[in-house]
Amino acid sequence: MGADSVTSTEQLRGWDAPAWRGLRAVVTGLGVTGFSAADTLAELGADVIVIDAQSTEKKELDAETLRLVGVRDIRFGPEAADEIAQFDGSAPDLVVTSPGWRPDSRLIASATNQGIPVWSDVQLAHRLGPRPETLAARGGPLWLTVTGTNGKTTTVSLLEEMLLADGRRAVACGNIGMPILDAIRDPEGFDVLAVELSSFQLHYTEALSAAASAVLNIAEDHVDWHGSYGSYAAAKAKIHHGTRTACIFNTADAATMHMVEQADVAEGCRAIGFTLDTPDVSQVGLVMSEGGEGILVDRAFLDNRRHEAVELATMSDFGGLAPKHLVENALAAGALARAAGVSPEAVRAGIRSYEAADHRIQPVARQNDILWINDSKATNPHAAQASLVSFPRIVWIAGGLPKGVDYDPLVQAAADRLQHVILLGRDPSPLAESLARHAPQVPVTSGFDGEDGHDAMEAAVRAAQRIAQPGQTVLLSPAAASMDQFASYIARGEAFVRAVAAVIEQDDD
Repeated sequence: MGADSVTSTEQLRGWDAPAWRGLRAVVTGLGVTGFSAADTLAELGADVIVIDAQSTEKKELDAETLRLVGVRDIRFGPEAADEIAQFDGSAPDLVVTSPGWRPDSRLIASATNQGIPVWSDVQLAHRLGPRPETLAARGGPLWLTVTGTNGKTTTVSLLEEMLLADGRRAVACGNIGMPILDAIRDPEGFDVLAVELSSFQLHYTEALSAAASAVLNIAEDHVDWHGSYGSYAAAKAKIHHGTRTACIFNTADAATMHMVEQADVAEGCRAIGFTLDTPDVSQVGLVMSEGGEGILVDRAFLDNRRHEAVELATMSDFGGLAPKHLVENALAAGALARAAGVSPEAVRAGIRSYEAADHRIQPVARQNDILWINDSKATNPHAAQASLVSFPRIVWIAGGLPKGVDYDPLVQAAADRLQHVILLGRDPSPLAESLARHAPQVPVTSGFDGEDGHDAMEAAVRAAQRIAQPGQTVLLSPAAASMDQFASYIARGEAFVRAVAAVIEQDDD
């Protein structure tokens, strides 16, 4: 197979396809995704070269493992990442890329210009399908796919709990937890895959023909990677193409409805909305009981849906805090689960067993009637808005690497809840300017812009402790990426948790 024949990649379907053997494949990135892709291609008999711009001790160890399973070469360094690898003077037939590699990077752009197909690991998994032995034992796993600007991980985690409660062998995979290639190679196989997909993965992926798919919301994000908001939204919309049973959308977000309307789906596929209001026919939503408790109900996946609804859960099933975004995510997960035939009882059981991940509207302390919340995962304004609307009186710790986003809509939406704003980040000016325009009455404290993010966080938390009053919430919800001061949003959240523990312990002494 030669790189000059893109249509020849149609032969690359199924584990037994002869075209895999001898295929010249380049894998970009030796993280978790890249390792699974290289390992899979080697197992198929492809001729594989792996490229990564940076070497670490773990990557060197992984490289040794890949060489043992037959990977031809692993090349580290910026120079290796700049030019597409040659196979004894010949161009590769295929590039399988990790999500971090931008379309305008020199290697990916070179492959595209030469007509060499560039796939994500998700597309490779879709082309392969289940192993023949697991297909015979279980049948092929259903794919339930989820994307959106925010809430993907929460929704997929809830979905996994619902599936497990229904007795399915299921796993959350893709952009969360297990790489999807490891999931389809599992010796026992799975009944259902709950697949989280980022816009980066979807950019390099064809129609997936999922059993059900969902776009939770869409807001400006990752424009630097995609080149424009339109390209970002178009990548998200690809998740619906080929969907067989149900396309799930957010009735409060018209763009997600439009994506469903424009999707090329299988005959008979239905559009199913989720809403925090009383649901209409073919929706899941929230109604109030006579006693005033919110009830999650399904008016989509039952025969007499015009006149009846089935209860899925109540607000009390969430246990502690149940902010708006969590209820929305549970409704989306419930719709996906119901599309796969999961019982209402299992949906409720999944919600009850779900444990919220750290760093997403995570309560970390309460002292003197002041609640401290870690929402470090809010790396863009849309994510931050979900937490800002969950609390009435807020001392807001925000800022970081803004990624060129517009803060005005967020500040306008939250202005009446803000008691004080504490600005982090090496360059807090975009958020500071938005606050000056749309919330001039809110006091702002800045100066926490040092290179050492941990010192900056400790100082910001000490300032918040001095400022916060009983009945208020100190909310770390940065609305920005972390890389200007921290290694990741996790490191940023952990720094906040440590700093809060320190100031509370000091106050108790």
